[in-house]
Amino acid sequence: MQQTSTGRPAVLVAGGSGFVGRRLVERLLADGVPVRVMTRNPGTRHDEAVDVYGDVDDPASLDGAFEGVDRAVYLVHSLDHDDFEDRDRRGAQAFADAARRAGVVRIVYLGGLGADDTELSPHLRSRREVERILADAADTVALRAAVVVGQGSISWEMLCQLVERLPGMVTPRWVNTPTQPIALDDVVEYLARSLDPAVVPAGHYDVGVPEPTTYRAMIDTVARLLHRPLVILPVPLLTPRLSAWWLRGVTSVDLTTAKALVESLDQPVVVGERTIEDLTGHRAMPFLDAAEIALRERLAAAVADEGRP
Repeated sequence: MQQTSTGRPAVLVAGGSGFVGRRLVERLLADGVPVRVMTRNPGTRHDEAVDVYGDVDDPASLDGAFEGVDRAVYLVHSLDHDDFEDRDRRGAQAFADAARRAGVVRIVYLGGLGADDTELSPHLRSRREVERILADAADTVALRAAVVVGQGSISWEMLCQLVERLPGMVTPRWVNTPTQPIALDDVVEYLARSLDPAVVPAGHYDVGVPEPTTYRAMIDTVARLLHRPLVILPVPLLTPRLSAWWLRGVTSVDLTTAKALVESLDQPVVVGERTIEDLTGHRAMPFLDAAEIALRERLAAAVADEGRP
């Protein structure tokens, strides 16, 4: 394995241009870790990371992306495609094969919460399949998460838009589904610490806020923080298809993504164990704290967008 110019092996972050990936790259660079960001559109960076071309839909491109790499983070998914299960399967297999050829010693993957003994939605089933594919190729840590609360998260933005655009909601029954989200800063911390096999053994770990909540309680909290009155009336007969169209009509989420999300929103996703907290010594913050931080960052992003020509 070739080394980077620093003489130290690098961490490859696949999906490093996404909202979780960008924050993770910042976190790793702050620790002095050499980082290669795998992207289909390499460009000039303004930090110490290096953009490298790599596309999981083009397996031949991946060997070059892994040069000088001994660990990798996989944050790729295709939720905005109708055939996302097949695309994610093929992409994960291509990445896993390249990681094996490169002699990678650790892969860290951000997957989805959900009990193994339940019938998972297609979205969560796909996340679990990707987890297995990666684990077959290398020493892998899979962090299982529900909604990531942070600027750039599709699910979080959807909740915020619902609060901002509706004084009252006739909602699907999934608003009362138990869930356990996690703050962006917390999931990034767990991803970073999981890169060290001496800290976190291979396996899967649940991550989430300290206590379970519901989507309705999350919406209520956001409404309170934004000082917006809101009335919620759940309707049990609103089908998943109608629910997806409802989300598409009220928020900016595209219909394909809305359909995939709705199938998962109706399924309880709560933390079953907290081993990762004991291993890393890091405790996840409560949802209220996560929401306050995310809303401040969302406001800052909106102000910055208004200031751009």
